[in-house]
Amino acid sequence: MSTWNRRHWIALAGGMAAGLHPGCRSKETAVKKAVAIGEYEPKSMLHVPETKVLRSRFPVIDVHTHLTFSPGLGKTGDNIDTVPPEEVLPVMDRKNIRTMVNLTGGRGAALENTIARWQKAHPGRFLTFVEPSYGKSGEPGYPRFQADEIEKAHNAGAKGLKVTKALGLVLRENLTSGRLIRIDDPRFDPMWEVCGALKMPVGIHTSDPEAFFLPIDRFNERYEELNAHPDWSFHGQDYPSNMQLQEARLRVIARHPKTQFLCLHVANAEDLGLVSQWMDRHANMLVEIGARIGELGRQPRAARKFFDRYQDRILFGTDAIPKGDETPQQVFGDALDEIYFRFLETEDEYFDYAPARKPPQGRWRISGLGLTEAILKKVYNANAEREMR
Repeated sequence: MSTWNRRHWIALAGGMAAGLHPGCRSKETAVKKAVAIGEYEPKSMLHVPETKVLRSRFPVIDVHTHLTFSPGLGKTGDNIDTVPPEEVLPVMDRKNIRTMVNLTGGRGAALENTIARWQKAHPGRFLTFVEPSYGKSGEPGYPRFQADEIEKAHNAGAKGLKVTKALGLVLRENLTSGRLIRIDDPRFDPMWEVCGALKMPVGIHTSDPEAFFLPIDRFNERYEELNAHPDWSFHGQDYPSNMQLQEARLRVIARHPKTQFLCLHVANAEDLGLVSQWMDRHANMLVEIGARIGELGRQPRAARKFFDRYQDRILFGTDAIPKGDETPQQVFGDALDEIYFRFLETEDEYFDYAPARKPPQGRWRISGLGLTEAILKKVYNANAEREMR
């Protein structure tokens, strides 16, 4: 073998031993720069069926939407419409959404105005929930006052009560200062009781994803979401833990067995086994799925069993907000509804849970449940019809 050939062979063999082959670039030249996580938008190479569900198989009652917002904690004034009803109705007609339930209907005169603009002006298309009047929560006569306000709202046309996560995480003895008021504070007992007497379901949002109670660091699976919305974090300070909040809500549910509690966001969507224990223990506990198909769809086998078992107690919801661009998983429109329909009706795998370029809640995708027609009918409308007569 000539000197040139020997040297050429040695160089070639050395490159192969290093994991290279002729024509390959080294690691240093192949990777030009690191990609910031915020700029990372991987395109899936998985070849799987993609089913377009443009319209729900059965008419839908969306029990979790936000068409209006009240001025704020303890403040007065009229509600603010996200958009006029005329912009919402065409989407509803295209997607087969028969009715939307506006959970944040406000209170007092603002509630009555909202009922007039939406519910009475478009019968059967919109339903409205009342919110508590926390402004007087520190006054001695508050328990009776709040119960009376719920009864007035019912007489005005309100179909239920909405309790936001402010109870337990934001509301304090002096509204914004002092100690946090617990969910199971006895001053609210008359409120829960009157809802039961009037057959008004209580839509209650308690706690948030578990990651919201952890440090915003490299171990937090919702780092990007919390980094974009640091005010959503309930880590540290005097905030109770996720489980402390859940246990307080369960004490309320147990104390008021004649009141139907619709636990929003599947109550605790990241632990369906625990939610199952709660539902087995409390017959007056219902759940809805708004803004939680991201959690349900990454555990599709467990979620399918959950839907099979509790098919009479699960309601359809999206947590939709018209023009709510900061939370893509909640932006009302055709794209959002189609994802929900695809999740419930098909067995498609590995698709986006929100109409966004990047996953807004966590870096994962979801799979569909392929529910039977019998279960779909209950989830889409029958269960809600039963509870919101």
